[in-house]
Amino acid sequence: MSDMQRSAGLADDRRWVALLAGGLAGLLILRLVALALNRTDLFFDEAQYWFWSLEPAFGYYSKPPLIAWIIGVSTGVCGVSEFCVRLPSPFLHTATALGIFLIGRQLYDTRTGVLAALVFATLPAVSLSSGIISTDVPLLVFWAIALFAFARLADTQDWWPAILLGLAFGAGLNAKYAMAWFVVCVVIYLVATPARRELARDVRLYAALAIGAAMIVPNLLWNQQNKFATFSHTADNAKWGGALVHPEKALEFFGAQFGVFGPILFGALLVICWRASRQRLPEADRMLLAFSVPVIAAILVQALLSRAHANWAAVAYVAATVLVTATMIRDVAWGWFKASAAIHVAVVVLFVAGMATAGLVKLPFGAAPFSRTLGWEAVADTVRQEAMAAEARGEPYAAILSDDRPMTAELLYYMRDAKTPIYAWRETAKPRDHFEMVRPFTAAVKGPVLLATLGGDRSQVPLRFASAKKIGEKSVPAGVNATRRVTFFRLSGYMGE
Repeated sequence: MSDMQRSAGLADDRRWVALLAGGLAGLLILRLVALALNRTDLFFDEAQYWFWSLEPAFGYYSKPPLIAWIIGVSTGVCGVSEFCVRLPSPFLHTATALGIFLIGRQLYDTRTGVLAALVFATLPAVSLSSGIISTDVPLLVFWAIALFAFARLADTQDWWPAILLGLAFGAGLNAKYAMAWFVVCVVIYLVATPARRELARDVRLYAALAIGAAMIVPNLLWNQQNKFATFSHTADNAKWGGALVHPEKALEFFGAQFGVFGPILFGALLVICWRASRQRLPEADRMLLAFSVPVIAAILVQALLSRAHANWAAVAYVAATVLVTATMIRDVAWGWFKASAAIHVAVVVLFVAGMATAGLVKLPFGAAPFSRTLGWEAVADTVRQEAMAAEARGEPYAAILSDDRPMTAELLYYMRDAKTPIYAWRETAKPRDHFEMVRPFTAAVKGPVLLATLGGDRSQVPLRFASAKKIGEKSVPAGVNATRRVTFFRLSGYMGE
């Protein structure tokens, strides 16, 4: 290559990188504005993670600790508003996009890396996830970094990729145990790629895995001290048993992936899989297939055996985004690429507008996409008013009692300044959530308690008290034509187990 060609190539790369910087910066600013305008309440999982952040630990009932640490840092600097709880999300998704750029540039070229990063940043699932905080958000960051490091490990004898891989793998495990799929994908890749099997004898790979394993040890010790609560929850969450297969659940999960990844991109991924079964794909394509398709296939089997949420295969779309983008560029499928981009940009706008107007509009056929995140602050205000009214009458409550996890999480967040303590009702000897583990109602609570339940008269809690008086019901708005009905009981004389 002549000096002139090299100079032209570098100039072209700089233009692509400038496009990436501008695109990601624009999306980040748009999503920060959307967060500031967001009218939704915290989803109960988000409220739960916030509660975890108040007591830093190496583990929590249902998840490893990283999400709580991230929220703790954010709220420590910014405050405890919904905006501040969710603030890390758009920044972390931007970091994941940069990781995808590095993967695309490493395996293909700068243009592929840039376009893949922009594609990821506008995926429908990312547009939704950028407005909330969840364990998938940091998980995707470290999966992308780990995949880039693994790709570099295969092409160099340096040690830095191994160290980076180990750190990313360990951090990912502390975000969500789904990071363990990375090891499965490595094994599948090495088995399916004879030319790369020398990595199976490379001490750097095992050093990386050892670093990652060492980083999850504190969480394992926490689990040991807490009767392996997180592992038990994860096993329960799989819900194996019952009917042998659930084809409707598998179809539901499979169909949802068209929404997670986008209809054109997921269709393109299926075409690539079909091609792979009939012809030999380039080396880079095979690596990306190994880090995407097996995860989707495994979760599809999980859905067939029991159930699976649409986001359970989220890590697959890090590699899939690069693979589909590279394939479209190679096939000169710009029409499909532009059509997909147009759909995804429209989704970005819809989510921004939707969060800003949540509860004010309703989609056709009665769909209310934000219904699960509306009305919770109003519920908490209603509970607070009931407690204050009793105190004004000279009949204060010793505690407020909740009989399900969503209500407990939302009350703890939206009544965080209340003086009356909030407890979770524990029905079984084994706790079913973090609140039942660390804030269970016990006989140590003396005096009458206020039960606030969404279960109405179906709640079994009053049966466990000598005196149980229903003192009213209130309906609070939760979006257009939607309400949450809160039933109140004044309970005293707890009869124990």
